Formats: sequence, C-alpha cells, structure tokens
Amino acid sequence: MSSSPKRIFDPVHHFIELDAAETALLDTRPMQRLRRLRQLGLAYLAFPAAEHSRFSHALGALAMGERAFAALRAHGGAPFADERDYLAQRRLLRVALLLHDVGHGPFSHACEAVLGVRHEARTRAILALDEMRVALAALEVEPRDVLSLVTGEPAPQSGVLKELVSGPNLDADRMDYLQRDAYFTGVAGGRYDVDQLAGSLRVFELHAQPLLGVDGRGLVALESFVLARYMMFATVYFHHTTRMFERVLQEALLEIWPDPSALDPIEAFLEWDDARVFEALRGAPGKAAAALRDRRKLYGLAIEFNAERDLSSYDECLQALRERFGDAVWADEQQQLMHRLPLLHHGDAATVPVQTHAGLVDATRASDVIAKLSGPAYWRKLFIRRDAADLDEARRICRTIVAGRR
Repeated sequence: MSSSPKRIFDPVHHFIELDAAETALLDTRPMQRLRRLRQLGLAYLAFPAAEHSRFSHALGALAMGERAFAALRAHGGAPFADERDYLAQRRLLRVALLLHDVGHGPFSHACEAVLGVRHEARTRAILALDEMRVALAALEVEPRDVLSLVTGEPAPQSGVLKELVSGPNLDADRMDYLQRDAYFTGVAGGRYDVDQLAGSLRVFELHAQPLLGVDGRGLVALESFVLARYMMFATVYFHHTTRMFERVLQEALLEIWPDPSALDPIEAFLEWDDARVFEALRGAPGKAAAALRDRRKLYGLAIEFNAERDLSSYDECLQALRERFGDAVWADEQQQLMHRLPLLHHGDAATVPVQTHAGLVDATRASDVIAKLSGPAYWRKLFIRRDAADLDEARRICRTIVAGRR
C-alpha cells in the first residue's frame, strides 16, 4: 500500500483503504458504471431502502477479502512462498474482488435473460479494453489471472484465492453482500457473526491440495452464515414483489431491445445502466414499460410454497389454475443450494472442511444445521395475469386444494 492511501467510508465496513493504483482502477469507466447499477435490481420496489450499488459492493468485497486474507496469514498454513509472494497474492485478490461484478448489465439477471450473454463473458471483454489493461499493468496484475479467479477460466493456480473470490461457500463476495443487503433492506435474519467467521478461516491440506476451511471454534459462525443466506433468499431475493417485477422487466426489456445482439459489442453494452433503461422505458408504449414506470402490478400472487420439499400441492394448484386460466398463469420456480460442493469438485470433495477435536471433517458432518440446509431449497410461486384472469377466483381454487390435502 502507498504511504497515503485513499480512505473511503462505508456503512458496513467503515474505512476502506486503497492505494493510488487501486484508486486509478476505480476511476475507470467500467468501474464507475457500477455506481449506476443497483446491487439488488428491482428489490427496492419491495424494500425501499435497497438502493445500494454494485460499486459499493465491490468495495465491500475487497474489504472482506482483506480481512479473510489477513486471518489466513496470522494463523499460518496459508500457501505463501515468502513475503513477496504474499504481497502479490494479496494484490491479485484485491483487484479480482474489485472487478468481480464489472461485467453485469442493468438489473443483472433480468438483463442476462434477455441478452443471452452471461456477465462472465462481458468481464473478459471489459478486461481486454485498453483502459483496463493500462490500469491492471500499473497494479502489476495480469488480466488472465483476474479472469481465472472471477470466472474459473483458465483454471486458477490458487484454489484458496478462487474460493475467496468466487467460491461456492466462503467467498468474500457473499460475505459482503449478505451483510450489505441485510443492512439496506432491514432484514435482521440476513446478519451473521462476521467477526467470528472471518477470524476462524484457515487453510487445510485435503487430498494434497490447500483448501479454505474453518476452525472448529467458528462452526457456529459458519452456521449463522448459511442460515443468513437462507433467510435472505426466502425474505428478499425471492420476495414475490421482486420476482413479479423482474418478470415484467424482462417483458419491458424486449420492447426496448428488439435486437439483443446490438448490445454484443462491449462498448455498446457499457453504454447501458439502470438509469438509461428507465429513460428508454419512459417513452416505450407497452404495458410492461408502463407498469414499471408507475409500479403497477400486472401479476397477482395466487399462492406460494416457500422452501417446501413436498411439491404435490404446488403441482395440483398449477394444474388446476392452468386448466381454468390457461396462459394467464405464470409459474415462478426457483431453487438454491444453501451449502455447496466446491466448483469442479472430484470424488469425495468436502463442502467446507472444519477442524474439530475428531480431526478434519466436512461441515455437513460437523453441524446438523448445515446438513439440513445442504440440499436444494425450493421456492414456488403461482401468479395470475390480472388483466386476463380473476385473481380472487385463483386464490379460492388454491385455498380449496391446500385445505383438502391437510
């Protein structure tokens, strides 16, 4: 770090420090564009304070990565050849975390569904821009190494760094966004014991490979982390109002982007942010655009089944509604794994190794809570298009079916 670092105050992590070269990276056009992309997309229509940006999240991910990396070094066992190697890995980690979301489009997942290009591919194109290559060269970081940690292609040299940037369980990305999203939505269930979890991170040898894990004293913190993720999906990410407006947004984006391939060139893609989408919607004539402008609900929620493994009631309701209302029914089916196997795992790979008095064991064996949350959790919602069907009747049909199955 330089002798006079830039200090940025953040409501979640407080002061975040960057050196001159990192600050120059922040000042690039692709990074500044992240200020104009909401981290939670349309969730602000259900949670009015959820206006925070992907830019603030990028800084928060860096802050969490710095805490995690410091804990690994303090407790030994981390794969650093020497001080120079430690500083190089730390620099690469910080840069990759700043850039991990740089390829996102406006309203993220709705945008990807319409344009058909994943944000990882956009990241590759963005890092090839002259402006970004100059900024990374000043940091002595190769674009290839950043892509390796963000996208997994090419295969990363360090599995520990990959886990911290974009791993399935203990990444700094998730460690920040859970805190940040809970803070701005006001959802208490999304909070977890971040101090204990970060301080408990360790590097273990498993099958002759270094793997990020948790000291046994941090097991309860890991449980709180997994539970926080579950609560945020149940409460915020799959909230019925958010999901409904995301559906409407996809319809509206098809109105303003009749030829999605026109945004394939990276410079054309970077011209779009949340504000420009809404400016385009201002003059769009369709119902979806008008619904987003005025927060009108084109769809009504008939019934929802949250995190239920028995889907027989859901299936019966869906069949009955489609028989009655046909295409006016929208079935929103979401599922998530709260605790996952590592990316590109082989054989008996662990989810998160935990050091206990009995030795190194998998988190699903060390904790009944994590074991119970390790399978897929399902969220199913049935919506009715209000202008094409009777919502009250749809709700009565579903209530009758559910009551009859009790």
